Amino acid sequence: MALSSLPEPPAGSESSTSDDPGPVVEWSGLPEPVRGRLAEVGAEAVGALPKVDVPQQLRAVARFAPAKRARLGGSAIIAGLRDVPGFRTAVVQWCRDHKPAALDLGGDDPVAVAAAAVLLGEETAVHYLELVSRRASDSSLRAERDAAVARLRKVEAELDRVKTELSSSTGAADQVRAEGEVELERLRKRLREQGAKLRAAKDAAVAAEAAVEVVRAEASAEVAALTEQRDRDRERAENERARAARAEADAEIARQSAREARQADEVRLALLVDTLDGAVTGLRRELALGGGGPRPADLVRGATAAQGVVGRVEDPAALERLLALPAVHVVVDGYNVTKTGYAELSLADQRDRLIRQLASLAARTSAEVTLVFDGAGVVAVPVTAPRGVRVLFSDPGVLADDVIKALVTAEPEGRPVVVVTSDRAVADAVRRRGAHPVPSAVLLARLGRV
Repeated sequence: MALSSLPEPPAGSESSTSDDPGPVVEWSGLPEPVRGRLAEVGAEAVGALPKVDVPQQLRAVARFAPAKRARLGGSAIIAGLRDVPGFRTAVVQWCRDHKPAALDLGGDDPVAVAAAAVLLGEETAVHYLELVSRRASDSSLRAERDAAVARLRKVEAELDRVKTELSSSTGAADQVRAEGEVELERLRKRLREQGAKLRAAKDAAVAAEAAVEVVRAEASAEVAALTEQRDRDRERAENERARAARAEADAEIARQSAREARQADEVRLALLVDTLDGAVTGLRRELALGGGGPRPADLVRGATAAQGVVGRVEDPAALERLLALPAVHVVVDGYNVTKTGYAELSLADQRDRLIRQLASLAARTSAEVTLVFDGAGVVAVPVTAPRGVRVLFSDPGVLADDVIKALVTAEPEGRPVVVVTSDRAVADAVRRRGAHPVPSAVLLARLGRV
């Protein structure tokens, strides 16, 4: 861009008395502080100058409020000072008359001095502008330096925090490792206890088999004795036939009692053997998991193994695992389930629907299923139930909840028992007896896939 300059003052006069001072610098390259200073001086002057001295493009700015002229019309004022020598001369003259400090070239403020030099067309204006630019650049560099120092301090603080977290994480890892070793030792101890229980169960099974053999031998001996007595009675005289007939009847009663006793013992023995078989299977599975050292699942962080308390089943997948246990017995709180799933049906329809669904579940899982309803208000009790489902109604004055607790108590220790109910009191009671409580909604979700 071409540079322009104000005409030199006549000899013997000061440059500040020139009638037409001209720019000696590139106005487009003025530092922002100098532009702001020129806009402020021009804004004060344009409001006081006669209308004839104000260029056409600045007359609208002259009508602005004094506080808004420099902010809203600053660019137009700078353009007028640059392009209209008469307006610039009028502003210089106004400053001499009303604000001579604005033209002071000996002040301490480099911005004010540079703006005065630009207005007066001083050749030194370029040097003042360079000084202002350098100071602005230095200020910018100092600001960048301060920002860099602040970022460095922030990074150092973040580094210290990361170091602290790393130290904390290392301590937590050591603690988890120690807890894992303690848990491993506890599991080993539990394994030894399960081995002792298994040996005791085997001994009990052997004793039960011996008792069954004794009962069988006694029954056989009794039958043999009665048969021998019958043979002797046949040899007796005709007058003793009546007594022989009575003896035969007594013998038949004894045989029937022996058969019933033998059947009851065989049922108890079969149930005990199934329970022992489930315990043996669970122990084998646990031995396989234990191995000679910790498995990957033993080292997972963020979870703690249950401490020997039967937990509450909360999803169909967990229920499915319980139903897969050998000799499992499922006890269902009938109305608690039906009123959770389809309370809109009548009680009879609720019972029929649940019985059909449980029969299908029993056929698929081979689980023993006992369904308990409250007998109060039941007019007609069904006489038959589908295959695989035992249907019970509580007696008058007896709650179904009490029947469920009695069923759990009657089971031998070690047999897996699942109780389906959403009654918290019943669930807590059967859990204390070693059964697995399952909410009614979980069973309904499982029955929906049958």
